[in-house]
Amino acid sequence: MIYKDLLSSIGNTPIIKIKNIAPKNINLFVKAEYFNPGGSVKDRLALSIIEKAEKEGFLKPKQTVVEATSGNTGIGLAMVCACKGYPCVMTMPDSTSIERRKLMRFLGAKVLLTPASEGTTAAYNLAKKLCKKNKWFYAKQFENDANADIHEKTTAIEILNDFKELGLDYWVSGYGTGGTFSGVSRVLRDQSPKTKLVITEPENAQLVNSLIAQKRNQDGSPASAHDSWNPHPIQGWTPDFIPLVLQESIDNNYFDINIPVTGEDGIYWSHQLATNEGIITGISGGSTFAVAMKIADEAPNGSNILCMLADTAERYLTSALFEKIDSEMNDEEKEILSSI
Repeated sequence: MIYKDLLSSIGNTPIIKIKNIAPKNINLFVKAEYFNPGGSVKDRLALSIIEKAEKEGFLKPKQTVVEATSGNTGIGLAMVCACKGYPCVMTMPDSTSIERRKLMRFLGAKVLLTPASEGTTAAYNLAKKLCKKNKWFYAKQFENDANADIHEKTTAIEILNDFKELGLDYWVSGYGTGGTFSGVSRVLRDQSPKTKLVITEPENAQLVNSLIAQKRNQDGSPASAHDSWNPHPIQGWTPDFIPLVLQESIDNNYFDINIPVTGEDGIYWSHQLATNEGIITGISGGSTFAVAMKIADEAPNGSNILCMLADTAERYLTSALFEKIDSEMNDEEKEILSSI
């Protein structure tokens, strides 16, 4: 297929059936969002936010775009801005992977780091200050309606179309901004009411479980951090506040089950997907898949389960995901070499 430009290739990502590690008599699928051109699900929201701002006149030609990010949204925005000719500046905690920072800079973005000990809130506040001082366009992924709307218009419709004949019993997703979960769940709740909507979050940062009754602040900013949040290794998931985009799902009971997951389980299942299925996904993808496997172990025979894989493993080479992967030959490899 020939595309008119790179941005036209965003979306329509494949759904892949798990062949080797799924429980018997269960149909387990993953939606591989790393097939987007920027390598993650956040390409969708990046394009949606920029094009909405252009249409409504909030983003002027050559105006700088600023955003707080853990990485994937920043990469997506840097890619979109490079295509459209906007300068961009990203703010992010200094605990995020080096690969993400370099990818954003490779795409022409400026990256400003904030202390990891201050959570995503510090990066969020810095982006707001930069926007106010310089009159830049602030993308506001955690609050922007365009985030969830693009998943309602694209991701959810892709899922409905792909499972039109099979039917879908469970849909599993984590949350970062909440855009994927809110946008897809509002459609599945309406058009596929038998589908169980499963949300997941880090076991040591259970904001949804502990703050389900909390409402957004009167000034429209995200809900504040809570004692239940702790730093976790699942980059891209669960900042230290409840994003307004996710609040919709909480307010409207858009999920049926919340199953927390440990970072260790996420790393384990990311490795299992790679070595047994050839699927290269990051820690968040492994974590979502860990929950899908828990569902699969208890689901009725013949159940159809879909799990979201947000991004690719290649942007975690310096993270815990690759901590036990050797860069030099190990003993087994040396033994093979010496046997020649």
